Amino acid sequence: MSEANQVETHGFQTEVKQLLQLMIHSLYSNKEIFLRELVSNAADAADKLRFKALSDDSLYENDGELRVRVSCDKENNTVTISDNGIGMNQQDVIEHLGTIAKSGTAEFFSKLSGDQAADSQLIGQFGVGFYSAFIVADKVTVRTRKAGDDASNGVEWVSAGEGEFTTAKIDKSTRGTDIILHLKEEEKEYADDWRLKSIVTKYSDHISVSVEMLTPEVPAVEAVAEVTDAEGNVTSPAVEAKDAVPALWEAVNKATALWTREKSEVSDDEYKEFYKHVSHDFGDPLLWEHNKVEGKTEYTSLLYVPTKAPFDMYNREKQHGLKLFVQRVFIMDDAEQFMPTYLRFVKGLLDSNDLPLNVSREILQDNKITQAIRKGCTKRVLKMLEKLGKKDAEKYQGFWDEFGQVLKEGPAEDHANKEQIAGLLRFASTNEDTATQNVSLASYIERMKEGQNKIYYVVADSFEAAKNSPHLEVFRKKGIEVLLMSDRIDEWLVSHLTEFDGKQLQSVTRGGLDLGNMDDAETKEAQEKLEKEYDSVVKRIKDSLAGKAKDVKLSQRLTDSPACIVADENDMSSQMAKLMASVGQEVPESLPIFEINGEHELIKHIADEQDDDKFGQWVNVLFEQATLAERGSLKDPASFVTRLNKLMLSLTK
Repeated sequence: MSEANQVETHGFQTEVKQLLQLMIHSLYSNKEIFLRELVSNAADAADKLRFKALSDDSLYENDGELRVRVSCDKENNTVTISDNGIGMNQQDVIEHLGTIAKSGTAEFFSKLSGDQAADSQLIGQFGVGFYSAFIVADKVTVRTRKAGDDASNGVEWVSAGEGEFTTAKIDKSTRGTDIILHLKEEEKEYADDWRLKSIVTKYSDHISVSVEMLTPEVPAVEAVAEVTDAEGNVTSPAVEAKDAVPALWEAVNKATALWTREKSEVSDDEYKEFYKHVSHDFGDPLLWEHNKVEGKTEYTSLLYVPTKAPFDMYNREKQHGLKLFVQRVFIMDDAEQFMPTYLRFVKGLLDSNDLPLNVSREILQDNKITQAIRKGCTKRVLKMLEKLGKKDAEKYQGFWDEFGQVLKEGPAEDHANKEQIAGLLRFASTNEDTATQNVSLASYIERMKEGQNKIYYVVADSFEAAKNSPHLEVFRKKGIEVLLMSDRIDEWLVSHLTEFDGKQLQSVTRGGLDLGNMDDAETKEAQEKLEKEYDSVVKRIKDSLAGKAKDVKLSQRLTDSPACIVADENDMSSQMAKLMASVGQEVPESLPIFEINGEHELIKHIADEQDDDKFGQWVNVLFEQATLAERGSLKDPASFVTRLNKLMLSLTK
């Protein structure tokens, strides 16, 4: 079979085409990261072979010294990155170099704006890896063979990064992967040993695999006799004959696992570059912690909190977790067992001395060592965030804006750390005019009124709806701060977070509002008088709303609005009902309590209405208005409009 017949042409996945175009233009100002990404991938390939070889050391093929080699050819304007790691077969090549196997890819592209500066941040979070080669190359050739395969099963992949790539079967005597970058004419600067070495030492010093480059060849030197002048003075010393010294491969990085070094020996820049290696994020981390734990359980953790949330943080299919090493041997990516779901944004690694080298995800699931490490790492991250919140409010606010909604999942998931997580939460409140969530529960308690013993909150569909809720009227009148919650998860949060620092959290939209010692005797007396006065009106309204309202009461919370609906203390709130319905859960039917404001002119007008039919119409319109304000929709909006029109027409007569 001829070589032409062996070549197969494949089209790139649509998303790859988009990514290549965006990446080449958006990351052009930071071109040198191509080498960081390719060296990082090569090191990962070496780590994966080391793990596979634990159960089959024949995969080493009598070459157990794992390494990455970087070289260039000025004459041909190429750069080559080679590794003797796990390698790929033809199926691997097509899968890894022709598609983007990331969940949420469509969502990622929908967020791109066309602004190169802004898009480069998103692309950095996406992690471009291999495709970064096309930032500097107009053609890329990959030659690879999977460890353990026959030499005749090598594969060559070639592409100009436009719309397609070719694959062909080749003979490759060594395992691993060679990536040859055919540099663009304007990128000749990278076909230089010193330039490449400076990039490797800048970005890849922390990689535990040796990154090697060729030392310059030293030419042979002939023996030269000593030369003297007429007075016998030496003018040229004798030169000893020396053989030529061939170019040799030597390591240009420290080649020591960064996390095994003492903290005092690692610079901030090294920690930042290592973060980019483990996270594939182009940005710097917000903060990190490096710890060695000794005692019953021995492990090293290096945990990072990113500055920016990944684009697919809310994708349920997205894998998350830490890189797991056992005794410095890489075991797996995304070991989710060591970090709770509400901290899924945390990146980094664990290196355990206690787990077995043949550990699997199934073994990790119910392992006591796993549970001890998870507990320790969770505490570590919460303390990191707690410290940041106290030390730098502005920086913490940036963290909260990115990850706050995920952290709100914590009280429901992690009962043991509920109080500590609650201390990290931030909310908007009536104390502020903006939707900015910067009020902690601790700061709320510090501002509580004398006699106040509860933390009041309201949950609504939006900040505006929460801020303008009629349920807040009495609180504004008395100067009592109320937390304004409008994130989708907030109702779920408060169903699990019922108190903080001994203070009960109380919804202002539930029945039985009790302001405790903040209600003076005069107010209570006036309320009792009003209830007696409206006793018969309340009974009449109950009859009109039979089957629609559980109860009708004279409100203590309204000062400006005529009416509102509230949930019974034992019933599901309207926000929780919406949340359950949105995820396909069956919502139990419950009727609201209808509260009226006896001081409002409209209520006084209705109370004086003698015509039962008109009275019923007024009551139903008010009830439906209150329902609309609280729930945002009506079951039968057409009937509401008809009733309202009929009443308006009656007022014109």
